[in-house]
Amino acid sequence: MAAITAKAVNELRQQTGVGMMECKKALTEAGGDMEKAVTVLRERGLAKASSKSDRATSQGLIATYVHMDKLGVMVEVNCETDFVARTDDFRNLCKDIAMHIAASNPTCVSPEDVPADLLEKEKAIFRAQVEGKPANIVDKIVEGKVNKFYEEICLTEQIFVKDPEGKLRIKDLVTAAVAKIGENIKINRFARFQLGEGN
Repeated sequence: MAAITAKAVNELRQQTGVGMMECKKALTEAGGDMEKAVTVLRERGLAKASSKSDRATSQGLIATYVHMDKLGVMVEVNCETDFVARTDDFRNLCKDIAMHIAASNPTCVSPEDVPADLLEKEKAIFRAQVEGKPANIVDKIVEGKVNKFYEEICLTEQIFVKDPEGKLRIKDLVTAAVAKIGENIKINRFARFQLGEGN
C-alpha cells in the first residue's frame, strides 16, 4: 500500500472540510484512494448528521439569489444557533441552495411534501405505461419511476448543479454541512419567481 502523503491528506481536507487526523485515517482505510476516502468520510458524516437530525432548528437565515433581474429565489434554511447562522460556511450553503433552486426549478422541498393525490396520479400513469408485465416487475419499475419523479420535483433529491460529477444530491450537501458545522440544518421552504410567470 502506498504511503499516505501530507499533500493527499491536505487535498482531502480541502475537499471535505474535515480535520487532518480524520482525513489521514480515511485515506489509510481507503488504501490511498481519494474517492473512496471521501466516501468513508461521508459515511462517517452521515452517522454524525443522523444523530443531530432530531434537534430543534429555530435559527437560520433567508437567502436570496437574483439572476439578471428576471429570476429570483428566497429560501429559508434553519440551524440550531444564531452563531452558526452567521458563519461563512452556513451562509455559503444557503447561497448555493438558492442558486440551485433558480437553476433547477423544484416544486417542493422533499418527497414528504409531495401531495398524496399527485403521487397516486403519477403512479397510475407509470403503471399504465408498463401494463402487461409481471406484477413484481411492475412494482420495481414504478418504484424506479417514482424515484425519478422525486429527483425532478423535490429539492432534496435533485443533483446539485455545481457538482461536476453529477452525484451529489442537495440532501448530501446538507448532510456534509451538518457534519462539518456540527448542528442540525433543515431547508424549511422556498419561493421562486420568474418574470412573467404569474400573469
